[in-house]
Amino acid sequence: MAQELANPLAAIISVPFQLNYDDNLGVSDQGSRTTLNFQPVVPFELNNDLNLITRTIIPYIWQEDVVPGTRQEGVGDILFSAWFSPAGTGDLTWGIGPVVRLPTFSDVSSDTWAAGITGIALRQTGPWTYGALANHLWDLESNPETPTNVSFLQPFLAYSTEGAWTYSLQSESTYDWEAEAWAVPVNASVSRLVQWGAVPVNLQAGVGYWLETPEVGADGLRLRLQAQVVLPRRR
Repeated sequence: MAQELANPLAAIISVPFQLNYDDNLGVSDQGSRTTLNFQPVVPFELNNDLNLITRTIIPYIWQEDVVPGTRQEGVGDILFSAWFSPAGTGDLTWGIGPVVRLPTFSDVSSDTWAAGITGIALRQTGPWTYGALANHLWDLESNPETPTNVSFLQPFLAYSTEGAWTYSLQSESTYDWEAEAWAVPVNASVSRLVQWGAVPVNLQAGVGYWLETPEVGADGLRLRLQAQVVLPRRR
């Protein structure tokens, strides 16, 4: 199960609660941001040959001094992804489908809807899992104040042991085609699958470093904690 959890397209219902901390944000580099992501993953078996894997990311954000002397808090943009994934493709797993960004109109959200396409491909060989997830978002509204034309790329590599430990390395890079700016963090983490009563839970701790950011983006180290609750499989 530890290795299955390293596969975003596995037929497992999981509910990760992911806490991220980033520092040195804003024009004065004095801002900080804490983000709690609630991101359930729910697979559906459409037929014997095709699965649908959905993931919804709902972030709650606290930030201070990103704009000097101010504090914002609220639900950020909600990101919904759905991958249609063929079954029985051997050690290569892949999926493609739509992605939609829903604004919440809070102090930490955008004010426009966006949508696009997302894809993922990965292999699992022995204890190794490696692959990449990507998406691209465009505005659904005409003439928005802040145009959306953003690409996201997440290559990942994970090694799972027989003792249910998983060591992973990944990036969650974003390129804004309007601003012509990259945001590139590299994250390393270690996780352990444990049993809380009858419920399997994958506990993760990680650290990252921003290799490149926009002028007002985060800088330096970032921290991550995650608890991923595994629920019974859908049949």
